[in-house]
Amino acid sequence: MNTPQLFALLPEEHVTTPDGMAIAADGDLVLSCPNFADHSRPACLVKINADRQVRKWVEVPVHPDTGIACPMGIAFGPDGDIYVCDNQGWSGSPEGSFQGRILRLRIENDQVVSTTIVAQGMEHPNGIRIRDGYMYVTQSVLTKVQDPTGLLRSCVYRFGLDEEGIQIHNNLDDPHMLTSLLTLNENDQYGADGIEFDPQGNLYVGNFGDGAVHKITFHPDGSVKDNIVWAKNPEQLQTTDGMVMDEAGNLYIADFSANAIAKVYPDGTVERYAQSPDSDGFQGELDQPSEPIIWNGKLIVSCFDLVTGPGKVNTKHELPATMSELDL
Repeated sequence: MNTPQLFALLPEEHVTTPDGMAIAADGDLVLSCPNFADHSRPACLVKINADRQVRKWVEVPVHPDTGIACPMGIAFGPDGDIYVCDNQGWSGSPEGSFQGRILRLRIENDQVVSTTIVAQGMEHPNGIRIRDGYMYVTQSVLTKVQDPTGLLRSCVYRFGLDEEGIQIHNNLDDPHMLTSLLTLNENDQYGADGIEFDPQGNLYVGNFGDGAVHKITFHPDGSVKDNIVWAKNPEQLQTTDGMVMDEAGNLYIADFSANAIAKVYPDGTVERYAQSPDSDGFQGELDQPSEPIIWNGKLIVSCFDLVTGPGKVNTKHELPATMSELDL
């Protein structure tokens, strides 16, 4: 297996919980920081340049009812606006329940100059990818949906890049719902999370609790043709958080619970690519990885380092928050 190295120690005055990543037009790496570990630090986006200098870029506009923002997945649109999964429901607070949003932020001169609410009322928006004029968003739980099996449903939504003011109802009748997933693992009822496209336009979605990757294919009109479990190997991959695909079609997945990164080959074969024991991450160890990204020829990994309990290698939260890197 590969050995992770330290990519960055993140500034404690701004970051307690790092999560999603995207690459800006200027080549800088952008990191979302929902700061679930300590909301006294406002949720923000930070920028990291090629010299690995880290700076706070902007604060994410807060929800008027909760007073906080909870940015997780992020993606840049073709016009340079950044789309943000504001996962208000993640912490489980009553105020944040069904208050999740998709935000479109226009940022100029390190200031948010306009905020558009694309969608609101979401239970648990998590990951996002943009392709061909649409954004695709994972929602990890749909507790309003009572599946006959008693198991959890989750889903993927598709929104046009210029849509706004969409009210989500968190049921199977939402017109923007693309497809849904059932999580079979009764011990980890948490569903659609990581999301990625291959060059051919097929969509891959991680079913977190099952440690499975679903492959979603499309008809020419954009409707879903198939949604199948494409890759699964419990010995090599326990949970599927953020994911990214390289040019050769290999998928790298943050195995959140196992403190690991998995690699899935184009034929669906799964292997553990790197793993760390419980640690503070200060030497670059994986410390509850939540998302990988390929940046300047390296695999960069954000370390969430917050959730503990059954099935989790992580036992406690430490500061400073960290990021790891791996060779490809």
